[in-house]
Amino acid sequence: MIRDQETMTVLLDTLSRFVRERLVPAENEVAETDQIPPDVVDDMRELGLFGLCIPEEYGGLGLTMEEEVLAAFEIAKTSPAFRSLVGTNNGIGSQGLIVDGTEEQKRDYLPRLASGELIASFALTEPGSGSDAASLRTTAVRDGDFYVINGTKRFITNAPEAGIFTVMARTNPEIKGAGGISAFIVEKGTPGVFIGKTDKKMGQKGAHTADVIFENCRVPAANLIGGKEGVGFKTAMKVLDKGRLHIAAICVGVAERMLDDALRYAVERQQFGKAIADFQLIQAMLADSKAEVYAARSMVLDAARRRDNKEDISTEAACCKMFASEMCGRVADRAVQIHGGAGYVSEYAIERFYRDVRLFRIYEGTTQIQQLVIARNMIRAVQP
Repeated sequence: MIRDQETMTVLLDTLSRFVRERLVPAENEVAETDQIPPDVVDDMRELGLFGLCIPEEYGGLGLTMEEEVLAAFEIAKTSPAFRSLVGTNNGIGSQGLIVDGTEEQKRDYLPRLASGELIASFALTEPGSGSDAASLRTTAVRDGDFYVINGTKRFITNAPEAGIFTVMARTNPEIKGAGGISAFIVEKGTPGVFIGKTDKKMGQKGAHTADVIFENCRVPAANLIGGKEGVGFKTAMKVLDKGRLHIAAICVGVAERMLDDALRYAVERQQFGKAIADFQLIQAMLADSKAEVYAARSMVLDAARRRDNKEDISTEAACCKMFASEMCGRVADRAVQIHGGAGYVSEYAIERFYRDVRLFRIYEGTTQIQQLVIARNMIRAVQP
């Protein structure tokens, strides 16, 4: 749902220009230093990128799902690191508060997330629980007006930069599955919170992940999201459905960037006295990529509109995430092939993107988890 087409057009034009003129020129610096320049982060704050999806009453733009994916298409046409930094504030780092937080919690944290004063992080994954998130072992034990949290979280996006963490912990050890899990807001600097060393990853330089360790960390009971135990996993699942659509949109935008780079290279590169774009086997790779990008874009927009219409899009979100992330990997592979030897050296952006996009098939639920979600929803729909 697009609320005002004229306003949306201005926003998308602004985002496109900012990506093209400010972010793309900084890609190499981010890749070499593993850091986003502070002045670029300041510009991202000024443009309002940290609050795109936070409700207007708390200082954000309150984008609908359709508006969000359209914005994501544009933001994704550069290094994923930029999107990653603002993504948690707009997605998994804030949405738990938005959908299930108390009014006091929303008033306290959402305006600071929208402005970029705080960076949010979502602490669910653990060393022994990734895809099987309901088996997490981090505990939160009530002690008067506090909860004492103990456990370790792994691969936590933006952990080194985060000002607050949404932490999933087991409050009822007698309930082994999802029903014993609650969600907490834990602020940086709380005694007992330790950030591990930043992970060295295959790609996505500038987007940081690290372990977050909780050792007898005392968190005020007022920081229990929603003020109720046992609903944290449900909160996480609500957030992940939206997050899967967002990542699918990012996959589309990155694929469009890679395909555009490959097309330009094919038109300019000469072999046997003519542009390689004239060769039919090169054309086949370009055509296959174009068709798949178009299919993924159409899927994402359709699912976004369904979500805006309050439909249950659990299956559609999983379909989008699965197809778009796999599509993105195929486009990356073809783009490297079109570049030939040049695609294997860092002088060209495709070498970096090829490594960056591999992660999309893993986080927010692996391809295999999406397959299970889709199939199980299908079976459930026809069972008596």
